[in-house]
Amino acid sequence: MSTEYNKPPDSHFGSPPLTERRCIPRGDEHRRILGIDFFAGTVQQAADRMRRGGLLVVPAAPALIELGTNAGYREALLGADLVLPDSAYMVMIWNRIGKRIHRLSGLEYLRVLLMQSDARAFGNTLWIMAGERSAKLNLDWLLAQGIRVRHECTYNAPMYGKGPIVDPALLALIEQQRPQHVIVTLGGGNQERLGLYLKRNLSYLPAIHCIGAAIAFLSGDQVHIPEWADQFYLGWLFRSLSEPKRYAPRYWAARKLLGIMLRYRSELPPFTGKE
Repeated sequence: MSTEYNKPPDSHFGSPPLTERRCIPRGDEHRRILGIDFFAGTVQQAADRMRRGGLLVVPAAPALIELGTNAGYREALLGADLVLPDSAYMVMIWNRIGKRIHRLSGLEYLRVLLMQSDARAFGNTLWIMAGERSAKLNLDWLLAQGIRVRHECTYNAPMYGKGPIVDPALLALIEQQRPQHVIVTLGGGNQERLGLYLKRNLSYLPAIHCIGAAIAFLSGDQVHIPEWADQFYLGWLFRSLSEPKRYAPRYWAARKLLGIMLRYRSELPPFTGKE
């Protein structure tokens, strides 16, 4: 497998420019929004391209407002190979000010990914879960879909702090199992940083899918989001109604994305380090 070594479009807030292994070339199928190259193809095309290996992330609006303040998250998005435009709010804003892009749902992406024989194959996918309860619910749901997961291909992630992620136990497990796919089901902000850590430190490059809560919406670990609600950009409402104290403030804070996008458009916001 040939790879390109491209410099992300940022000097990473004062540190020397970093190089990343690019498995998926940039082209007309991308829109640069806030300095991030969002994929403008279809969900099926994204899943097919990830078979080459690389890092896929699905940033939400509440996390995108942290591009100028969260160094690790910023670096992870710049180092990703495919970035899906999952945020309905971001897509609606961009389609008013830039070349049109269609929303690609992380939930839809997961459904398409799990239809592929290589992702369903026993022992070919390693799942990184948010804890024992989440793992049980997710694994039970996968089994009901006819997907058996080896015990050795499940990893319950620890609580990662805000500093650099270091997880030698996870690296050793992946190196031992050498799956084609690694699916990360953690919360936004942590999973992207973990994905970049794996991409940089593994001896080979699997397909690393940072799909967050997508499987939780299907397994019952979080509120169920029907397919029609996802298509009509209503996932945020279902989450907010299910746990208003947890999610309503998060989505309310995402309103800041409008001002950020109107100001910077396709340019990467400067890094300030201040909330």
